[in-house]
Amino acid sequence: MEVLGIDIGGSGIKGAPVDTNKGTLIAERHRIPTPQPSTPENVIEVVGQIATHFDWNGPIGCTFPAVVKRGVVYSAANVEDEWIGTPGQQMIQERTGCPTFLLNDADAAGYAEVQFGAGKDRDGVIMILTLGTGIGSALFVDGILVPNTELGHVYLHDVDAEERASNRAREAEDLSWKKWAKRLDEYLLHIESLFSPDLFIIGGGVSKKHEKFLPRLTVKTEVVPAKLRNEAGIIGAALAAQSLV
Repeated sequence: MEVLGIDIGGSGIKGAPVDTNKGTLIAERHRIPTPQPSTPENVIEVVGQIATHFDWNGPIGCTFPAVVKRGVVYSAANVEDEWIGTPGQQMIQERTGCPTFLLNDADAAGYAEVQFGAGKDRDGVIMILTLGTGIGSALFVDGILVPNTELGHVYLHDVDAEERASNRAREAEDLSWKKWAKRLDEYLLHIESLFSPDLFIIGGGVSKKHEKFLPRLTVKTEVVPAKLRNEAGIIGAALAAQSLV
């Protein structure tokens, strides 16, 4: 089955048609910089441009970096406040003329990793954590998603954990890999104590440099890098949208 997957990020919006049986892109992904200000109208216009680029007429799966329930956006931790309460799914359908499924970006990446990536053929409780501008999270129990966990916002040292342990924090504070790994380890130990997962999958662009920090972790739960990396959101969005057909 072919579904157009679109991944909305803070710096870029990218998409490609996906073969959902294989979990692979069937065309080169198309990327457009995220407009500023990233208002609902501006972002959805870019989503429409990506659909037009592929001359798309079929189901669309689309990610968004916020809590999404039944197609409505309910939070705005790293996006414009105008998004809160926005029926994003409906607006994308109206702009593209295509049936659309909108979901949290980390949940989408989780779908991809569990079905085709580092979590394939693994049972039990799997936690996917995307380390980037913030910390996105996706929780799966025997392959079933618990949506919108938003565990980057648990408190550590009186601030959101992502303010200390995200890749943005590492870069902004110019932390060494050793110092940042200590912060990440502290965060993972806290999540481990709350959920007792069987597997942590670390995603986001920083996962490409996993050898610099994974060996420094002391958390008991197995920790592995994501396999699908920058394509995970696109593939996962397409997998989620299969329910539309």
